[in-house]
Amino acid sequence: QVQLVESGGGLVQAGGSLTLSCSASGRTFSSFAMAWFRQTPGKEREFAGAITWSIGYTKYADSVKGRFTISRDTAKSTVYLQMNNLKPEDTAIYYCAAGPVLVNAPGAYNYWGQGTQVTVSS
Repeated sequence: QVQLVESGGGLVQAGGSLTLSCSASGRTFSSFAMAWFRQTPGKEREFAGAITWSIGYTKYADSVKGRFTISRDTAKSTVYLQMNNLKPEDTAIYYCAAGPVLVNAPGAYNYWGQGTQVTVSS
């Protein structure tokens, strides 16, 4: 049974930092891409960034580039999203996802976590 479990969300002031974790289990993800999406009520799920398990190639949305960093620990089967200089508009539920190709489209990802809330106060 494939599981992606996010953790690390919470409340932070604008300008602060948070690191989210996504622990993956249930299958081999070595050929997969791991992505972070975020969603606010009434809006579509938005791509934040992604990383390939194999070589650690990363891609980011323009809205987070320079502030967010994705990394992975292959030994722990865990992907991280370090978020710095957070802004109120970063407030959302953040989801971890796994899929065969690193793309922006949520439909390309086969597996999803349950999400973790990030709230940035002004």
